[in-house]
Amino acid sequence: MEAESSTGPRLLVLQHIECEPPGSYEDELLERGGEVVRVEVDEGAPLPAWQDFDGIIVMGGPMGAYEEQRLPWLAAETQLIASAARAGAPVWGVCLGAQLLAASLGAAVGPGPEPEVGVLAVECTSDAPGDPVFSLAPQKFPALQWHTDTFALPEGARHLARSASYEGQAFAFQRAYGLQFHIEIGTELATRWGRVPAYERSLEAIWGPGALDRLLAAIDEREAEMRSLARRLFGAWLDDVVAPAPVASLNPLR
Repeated sequence: MEAESSTGPRLLVLQHIECEPPGSYEDELLERGGEVVRVEVDEGAPLPAWQDFDGIIVMGGPMGAYEEQRLPWLAAETQLIASAARAGAPVWGVCLGAQLLAASLGAAVGPGPEPEVGVLAVECTSDAPGDPVFSLAPQKFPALQWHTDTFALPEGARHLARSASYEGQAFAFQRAYGLQFHIEIGTELATRWGRVPAYERSLEAIWGPGALDRLLAAIDEREAEMRSLARRLFGAWLDDVVAPAPVASLNPLR
């Protein structure tokens, strides 16, 4: 684990590959005096008790949420997310993290009909204006998509965003949020993603030779807009979802 001392919210970050940190979400948290405790789940790091934290960030990765036989650690992680989300703890899941959140709540997760890759439009649903987080999002906004899997909407969840290719772009369940898209990274991290064999293969299969350069150019064009929105939405989650709950309600022993 990696810890950074602070006076703000203390969040558990579950990562599944070194090059997929929380990016602008972490920037917003640390600027507010928050603390990150990072666990590299894919490297076999032990999972701590979620009750010791003010919330959880679950990030992306090249694996599928359904690959528990190949990656047995996924089962324990999914159970942790399920316990936290159903207990009303704040969760922020991104890409694979959103899929793991959906799976933990009993929804189907699996390969979609086609890959969705590129800086593409995401559209808010009619439930977004009444949500404490997505009410701050424009009706349409650009986001980086880089996935082949998708999820069904969990029972009891609020559907918050869709794209032209996939209905499942964002949802909320109690105080847990799942976002299929990326708005938290820029060209620097995307360049590192392009060196991951699974990501490189999927990108070139869709866009052909020179795919990464074209994708990086598209990200660079909208990076400032996307990262600004990431911090605005995550800041609202910190203010209106994480902060209102007394720590004692999540962990009476602290």
